[in-house]
Amino acid sequence: MGELPPKLGVVVGACLLIGSLAIDTCADEAKPLPLHERVDREIEAKISGDMAPPASDAEFLRRVCLDLTGMIPTVEEAKEFLDDPSAYKRTALIERLLASPSHSRRMQIVFDVMLMERRADLHVTSAEWREFLRAAFAADTPYDQLVRDILGADGSDVDRRGPAKFLLDREGQPNLLTRDVGRLFLGRDLQCAQCHDHPLISDFKQAHYYGIFAFFNRGYLVADDRGVMTFAEKADGDVSFSSVFKKKIVRTTRPRIIDGPEPTEPVISKGQEYRLSPGEKIRAIPSHSRREQLPQRITSPDVPEFSRTIANRLWAMMMGRGIVHPVDMDHGENPPSNPELLDLLTKAFVNQKYSTKAFVREIALSRAYQRSSEPPPRRSAGDPEPEGLALAQLKAMTPEQIAWSLMQAAGIVANYKKEAERRLCEIDTKFRDLTQVDDKRRVLRAETIEKTVFEQLQGNVQPFTSRFGSAAGQPENPAQSSVDQALFMANGGLVLQWFSPGGGSLGDRLLAKKDTAELAEELYLAVLTRRPTALERDEVAKYMAERSADRAQAIREFAWALATSVEFRFNH
Repeated sequence: MGELPPKLGVVVGACLLIGSLAIDTCADEAKPLPLHERVDREIEAKISGDMAPPASDAEFLRRVCLDLTGMIPTVEEAKEFLDDPSAYKRTALIERLLASPSHSRRMQIVFDVMLMERRADLHVTSAEWREFLRAAFAADTPYDQLVRDILGADGSDVDRRGPAKFLLDREGQPNLLTRDVGRLFLGRDLQCAQCHDHPLISDFKQAHYYGIFAFFNRGYLVADDRGVMTFAEKADGDVSFSSVFKKKIVRTTRPRIIDGPEPTEPVISKGQEYRLSPGEKIRAIPSHSRREQLPQRITSPDVPEFSRTIANRLWAMMMGRGIVHPVDMDHGENPPSNPELLDLLTKAFVNQKYSTKAFVREIALSRAYQRSSEPPPRRSAGDPEPEGLALAQLKAMTPEQIAWSLMQAAGIVANYKKEAERRLCEIDTKFRDLTQVDDKRRVLRAETIEKTVFEQLQGNVQPFTSRFGSAAGQPENPAQSSVDQALFMANGGLVLQWFSPGGGSLGDRLLAKKDTAELAEELYLAVLTRRPTALERDEVAKYMAERSADRAQAIREFAWALATSVEFRFNH
């Protein structure tokens, strides 16, 4: 084929260029928006009136550190972030926090409280259970696999007892397990459907209760010949039930999840009912285990309630309120505040292969998450509804967040971290050298330091969980306040002791500062993660001048006043 005439060649070239640009444009248009952008578009389409402006850098920093790591940042971290001029510093901060060992610890604490609800240890130690959770979140184990591990554990593996705590420390009680599986994994508190269909909620049926019950009713606990408590199971035991209002009508059920199908069960020949027959100190293993079917069935795509519930719970963790609220009352009479948003989040979480880290990253990147908690100035009369997301929700800090943030503010965490680093670098030089070889070993070093500090200081958390935490076996509600909490913060010696000068604490740093403006900045950054206003600087200067005879006492009292303020108590 010969060469094209010059003019025709130009025309053809231009057409090819335009066609190429058109293809690229179409490809860009076809590329799906990031989840956080789709979330924002869904939310903002439903907001009438003004929205709150973006949170200030100080608001955002404190909020995201509390939500992703469970404690406020250090003074140094606050200064570095607030003084950073980069337009991308929020995204970079989110990535850094999610990659830190503190995020795995935060998720461990959240899911420990959520799944065990501060129950006392019975057959599995909290240390084993919590390490199982921490390691799972450190590895970003898919949530559906995490649940399969928990519901599938029977305690027989002595080297991996942690996940069995959910079943064993509930003593294998079928009714308790039925209620908690429904509440925690399916968003349905079916307790009032045990004796009849729920009297007030038409979606909660007695058949739903006993369908879950049938996975557990054959189970019982037995101590094996090692003295280790395990979950055993009989080969027989059918489930029948009747309403207290219609006692003559008796129904039966096999294991099933909500309105899902009853499974077909194998026919077992007589004498073949057990793989391991029951006996004294023997964990019976039936040829067909109903309980062993639960982990796969509840996480199946055929049970949309499973994915929907955890998407809603993770949203509530980050945003302060579930799209379905309360999170364990998902039914037609209590619809989601934004059904399309919940559907979007649920599908996205499944598409992310149940990665909690990827999911909370997208929430943290959203404009909805990064909005200020201050109402917009031109908002119409009346407070905006919290479910509307026109502004950020105030969240009462959890007991663990209060304790760790106080220790962070007082400089205790930094001191223990410094000592842990010193021991690694100066005493265990072999380990130090290993951790400097590659990224994996550097991660191991960071995890080792975090674990050391956590184990040394976690005893300080108990006074806070006992006063600010919910009763054992009850859902957590950090917003509840009591006289005991107020007296503990006002009169208890622990908090005052932490803020007293000594041992390289915040009190020591403040005492060394002669300039009251510098003192005020250090104090406010340490406790409230923000710089003081001009008025607040003047208040600090005036207070220190009036108490010049005892500066150490004045510093302790002012730090204590900030630490016990409403501003500190809430994640805003």
